[in-house]
Amino acid sequence: MTEVPPCATLPHVREIIYAEPFAMARRLKGARALTLLESVQRHEHLGRYSFLACEPAQTLVVTDGVAFLDGERQDNPPFACLQRTLDDNRRAHVEALPPFQGGWAGFISYDYGRHLEPKSKIPTFAPICPDMVFHRYDTVIGIDHLQERAWIVSGTPAAADEMEVRLQRKQQPLGNAAVPGLAAIITRQRHEENVQATVDYILAGDIFQANITQTFAAPEPDGFDSFALYAKLREQNPATFASLLDYDGIRVISSSPERLVRLYGRLAEARPIKGTRPRAADPLRDRGLAMELQASRKDRAENVMIVDLLRNDLSRVSQPGTVKVPVLCGLESYANVHHLVSVVQGELRPEKTVTDLLTAVFPGGSITGAPKIRAMEVISKLEAAPRGVYCGSIGYLGFSGTCDFNIAIRTVQVAGGMVRVQGGGGITARSQAPAEYEESLTKIARLRAALGDDGSGNGA
Repeated sequence: MTEVPPCATLPHVREIIYAEPFAMARRLKGARALTLLESVQRHEHLGRYSFLACEPAQTLVVTDGVAFLDGERQDNPPFACLQRTLDDNRRAHVEALPPFQGGWAGFISYDYGRHLEPKSKIPTFAPICPDMVFHRYDTVIGIDHLQERAWIVSGTPAAADEMEVRLQRKQQPLGNAAVPGLAAIITRQRHEENVQATVDYILAGDIFQANITQTFAAPEPDGFDSFALYAKLREQNPATFASLLDYDGIRVISSSPERLVRLYGRLAEARPIKGTRPRAADPLRDRGLAMELQASRKDRAENVMIVDLLRNDLSRVSQPGTVKVPVLCGLESYANVHHLVSVVQGELRPEKTVTDLLTAVFPGGSITGAPKIRAMEVISKLEAAPRGVYCGSIGYLGFSGTCDFNIAIRTVQVAGGMVRVQGGGGITARSQAPAEYEESLTKIARLRAALGDDGSGNGA
């Protein structure tokens, strides 16, 4: 880690009995602003840590680009408000513990991206949810799955005592997770027309690629339980960057495999995903699909274009000469799909902050396209609807200078009385509209299965 400022305080650390993060979360069910960031698919590096917090000290809500801290309008931009609070509450980093040791956690909606690019021509749509919701957690449960150890990290012993009492409660029962009536917001024909229109933009030299998505939605049924849905999803589609957010007015259930950006010390890392094939039950067929993906010129070209975009994004805040690509188009396999994943790294410049890094990379290039601003304009014209948390990011900004954010794909949003599931893919000059439509369904198949949806509402 970087040198800690003299004003930084040491957190209070208390080891507790190791348990599954979701089991702990069920004991905290009903607490205000519960946030679970969980590595369900365990991995020595990507899936090592999970975090759980509730009952925040402060809440920042951003609406139409304006920040409200505990309901009071702020003059400063949202990221500046977050950074000021991080600076005022700086903590020394304890190396032996999981990296999130208190700070802000929450989400940034995809639609907030237009405020970071004021010269873009991206219209305003009726929002699904706020631009951002972040909660300041002075007490966090950190879990290390590799060591099978867990800790409460807090500002005071009394706060740790309070969390321990909460963890001694009984697990809350799970309710109904079924939302069987999901229906496509647009028809299959319309989605394929959007794909073909994107190909036309590419052939005209307007863009190199764009990520085009579609939405399935249904009214929220009585008794719907986001915890019950998360329980099913973590079994059916385990992911390294999963999350459950139980906030006022919105609940988010995510099983994302993709990292937007991580900062540890001064090393920033992005892990863009581009290129997908479904998994197969037969091992030989499954291996063949993975090999087909690795050999695909179209998918590799798509991935490399986004890597170039991210190299450019990171170079805006990185030391000259430090941006590198240690992994290009590596194969990663998940419960439902194979993916091509690359790794892009850069060393943050001394004068740059963690919120400068987020400003540089948000929204992620893998769910916009290249060049980013023009791709976002194309997306808004063709989709003509907000995305909300989907394709935004969920994660944390730590008092000790760390951050880790996913890209909120494979994500269910529950807001405004509606349940939404969205899926899509990157479109290049080689894209075929029918195949892209089928890929969008493949990516959300496990989400729809967890919701008990039979796919009858796919649209004609």
